[in-house]
Amino acid sequence: MNVCFISLGCDKNLVDSEIMLGLLRDAGYFLTNDEAEADIIVINTCCFIHDAKQESIDTILEMAEYKKAGRLKALIVAGCLAERYKEEIAAEIPEVDAMVGTTGFDEVVRVIESVLAGRAQSVFRSLDALPLPDTKRVNTTGGYTAYLKIAEGCNKHCTYCAIPKMRGEYRSIPMERLVSEAEFLAEGGCRELILVAQETTVYGIDLYGKKSLPALIGHLAAIPGIVWIRLLYCYPEEIDKELIELFLTQPKLCHYLDMPIQHAADHILQEMGRRTSRKELENLIADLRGKVPDITLRTTLITGFPGETQEDHECLKDFVEKMRFDRLGVFTYSKEEGTPAARRKDQVLKKVKVKRQKELMRLQQQIAFENAGRMVGRILPVMVEGKLVEEDVFLGRSYMDAPKVDGYIFFYGQDDYISGDLVEVEIMEAKGYDLIGRVK
Repeated sequence: MNVCFISLGCDKNLVDSEIMLGLLRDAGYFLTNDEAEADIIVINTCCFIHDAKQESIDTILEMAEYKKAGRLKALIVAGCLAERYKEEIAAEIPEVDAMVGTTGFDEVVRVIESVLAGRAQSVFRSLDALPLPDTKRVNTTGGYTAYLKIAEGCNKHCTYCAIPKMRGEYRSIPMERLVSEAEFLAEGGCRELILVAQETTVYGIDLYGKKSLPALIGHLAAIPGIVWIRLLYCYPEEIDKELIELFLTQPKLCHYLDMPIQHAADHILQEMGRRTSRKELENLIADLRGKVPDITLRTTLITGFPGETQEDHECLKDFVEKMRFDRLGVFTYSKEEGTPAARRKDQVLKKVKVKRQKELMRLQQQIAFENAGRMVGRILPVMVEGKLVEEDVFLGRSYMDAPKVDGYIFFYGQDDYISGDLVEVEIMEAKGYDLIGRVK
């Protein structure tokens, strides 16, 4: 039977999807990208913020239409939306045959078989569970790069975030399991490992009694074939001297740090449940840049949090202007049911949130373009991502660019490079967020 799998949301969700794809492959199902040819459709959903929730609902309703054509025998909904809104989905979308919660994805084959046998059975487990199925996942990101999810859940309980309600408390995945998975990915051609979790910096504290991210990186760096290791989702209060030192001593660790900050006004940070002040953030950024001068810093901000005043917004703009982040994304605050922030009476109007978001992005655009201009003349190692045949130009990423969220380097070269190759590129021109170069 043909299975069409749709993965929505974050890269952490994508890893779950790739594991489910592996389980389906092992069970003898054929994988297809064509919904019209599918006997079974599985949707791994997201509902982190309102827009993600709406995308998940719209996708479910769109796929439900294939039931009318007669071929589709099973529509399965997995992931965060299923975990959080199981009763609502069951009541309002009868076309959904069964659901799989965030800690039950290793049972996707059994759930499908129960539907096909006419006795549909959903799977929801305690959020304390940590499924570690014995399967080789299907790498859907091109083979040469892959996400490695090192932990599940989160203990931070920021007041705007519903992740602990959908994913549970922080649980690290055992190191030996991660090393084995990374070795499998490397054998399949993976050259770049991107470490992800709700928070990567506290990896291992629950299993080994101390933060063990540096130790994990050391083991991963020893794997033949891996040339880049990239860190995402590092909370600023957990970035310590040992981690900073690793950028200087571990050559495979990209000088790139994704560090969600969310705001800069102290009282907003406190009300968000964040654990840093503006001054502490400024000191950390100065320390990082002082010790690792070529480090690329990426962050995310939330605008329009309840109670945010124009003065708070100006404080955030001033912070962005002074810190000059290399990469920055801005989200409008999303009112998530069941969170402390959602219960507050001082919600900010949508139009105000959007206006502030646009102001911050315009400011960051200017900074990003100026930063890009300063790259002209530099020679950078670039990982090839492909070729635009019609324009006879290759595209790739440097250590400064994470896939999907950052820019590209377009470059000219004489050889037939393949995805995953590392080449030295001299930057000749900056065009917006992207760079133009040629093989040195």
